[in-house]
Amino acid sequence: MKNYTSIHDIDNINSWIADAKKIKANPLKYIELGKNKTLGLLFLNSSLRTRLSTQKAALNLGMNPIVMNVSGDAWGIEFGNGTVMNGKTAEHIKEAAAVVSQYCDIIAVRAFPTLTDKTKDESEEVLKSFVAFASVPIVNMESATGHPLQGLTDALTISENTKVVKPKVVLSWAPHVKALPHAVANSFVQTMQKMDVEFVISNPEGYNLNPEITGDTPIIHNQEEAFKDADFIYTKSWSSYEDYGKVLSTDPNWMITKDKIGDAKFMHCLPVRRNVVVEDAVLDSDSSLVLEQANNRTYAAQLVLKKILENL
Repeated sequence: MKNYTSIHDIDNINSWIADAKKIKANPLKYIELGKNKTLGLLFLNSSLRTRLSTQKAALNLGMNPIVMNVSGDAWGIEFGNGTVMNGKTAEHIKEAAAVVSQYCDIIAVRAFPTLTDKTKDESEEVLKSFVAFASVPIVNMESATGHPLQGLTDALTISENTKVVKPKVVLSWAPHVKALPHAVANSFVQTMQKMDVEFVISNPEGYNLNPEITGDTPIIHNQEEAFKDADFIYTKSWSSYEDYGKVLSTDPNWMITKDKIGDAKFMHCLPVRRNVVVEDAVLDSDSSLVLEQANNRTYAAQLVLKKILENL
C-alpha cells in the first residue's frame, strides 16, 4: 500500500480488522519495523485523539514522530497552481511537500473543509496536493470529506462488541451549536458498506449526506423508526450537504437519550457536547463505547503505518 487516503484503500475489511486485533493484542511486536524511520504529523487543524493516537502508533512501531501545527508554526501554504503569491501565503505546496519528504519517510496530514465552497472541498485540494508533490507515502488524518483512520477504528470497535452475526448499525445525525464537516460520517458510511451489517442512516430532511457516498443505503427521517432493533447507534453531527455548510436545524428532539437507544451500544468519534448531542445518561452508562473507540484509534493507525512501512 502506497498511501492511505480513503476507506477505499482497504482491500478487505475483515482481514484488516483481524490484523488490527492482532496488533492490539501485542502492540510492540513490530517495534523494529519502523526503526530509523520518521513520521511527519502535519496539522492544519486542531486535534486530540488523532494526534496522540497516531503518534503513539508510530512509537509502537519504533518510528520517530515529528509533530507540527502547520497553521500556527509554519509559513502560510499556497495550494493554487499559477497563483501570483503577493498575498498572505509565503510558501507553495510544491516546495513544502518536497521539503517535508526529505525529512520524513511517511507524512500524515490533517486539514478541515471550508464548509463554504463545496466544489473546493470535494476536490480535496490539500490532501491531493500532498499526494501529488510529496515523494513519500501520505496518510489522511482527516480531510475535507473523509476520516479513514476513524472509519477503520469504528469497524474494529463494532467487530469487538457485536453479539450477533449481522448487527444492525444506525448512523444518526444529532443537533449541534455550529456547522460541522461531513468527513467522519462519510467514512463511517463507506466503512459500513464494506461490512456485513444491516446499515441505515437517520437524519432530518435537508441533512442527507452526499448521495454519491450513501448510494443505496436506506435513509430514514424518523429517528425512532430507524433505532428499532438497533445493535449499534453511531451518532455524529453534520451540517447540511444540500444547502452546503448551513445549520438548518438544532432540533433537540434528535439528541440521543437512554430511552431512545434501548439495549443498543452508543458510538461517537469524540469530542462530543454533552446534553446537546447526547445526554449524560448515555455517555456515563455501560452502553457507551466512546472510550473504547478512542483507544482503538492507536491500533487502527498502527495497522495503516505497518502496511505502508512493509512496502517502503
